[in-house]
Amino acid sequence: MSHYQATVLWQRPPDIAFTDGRYSRVHLWRFDGGVEVPASASPHVVPLPFSASEPVDPEEAYIAALASCHMLTFLSIAAKRRFVVDSYSDTAEGVMEKNGDGRLAVTHVVLNPRVTYAGTAPDRAAEEAMHHAAHDQCFLANSVKTAIETRLD
Repeated sequence: MSHYQATVLWQRPPDIAFTDGRYSRVHLWRFDGGVEVPASASPHVVPLPFSASEPVDPEEAYIAALASCHMLTFLSIAAKRRFVVDSYSDTAEGVMEKNGDGRLAVTHVVLNPRVTYAGTAPDRAAEEAMHHAAHDQCFLANSVKTAIETRLD
């Protein structure tokens, strides 16, 4: 069993009433190793200036985490199958909408991986099989209700 921790920090400025809803949603994520990431509510959810567009928002982080987990699992599978990956990029996209219970949720994420190989590359069927295996083995994909789709060009 593994254990993970993240610290989320937010502080109300003393001159802000808070109960009127007119407060900043900008905050900080702190991870082990000392990495700090500026975060905010998405401007799609909380209008500016009470959110900020520059920091990472939870919805973006969720989509990035799913894409990152898939990539790391895929790379491990490719290495075990003796394919040398030179690069991997993915412009992942997510949709937030009402789910079957009528609640807002990220209901669908589409991964768009683009992989380049050194030497022999897998054929299309083998690459699709590796992505399918990566999806099945990804810890985060196994942890969520969101439908996750992988599209190869």
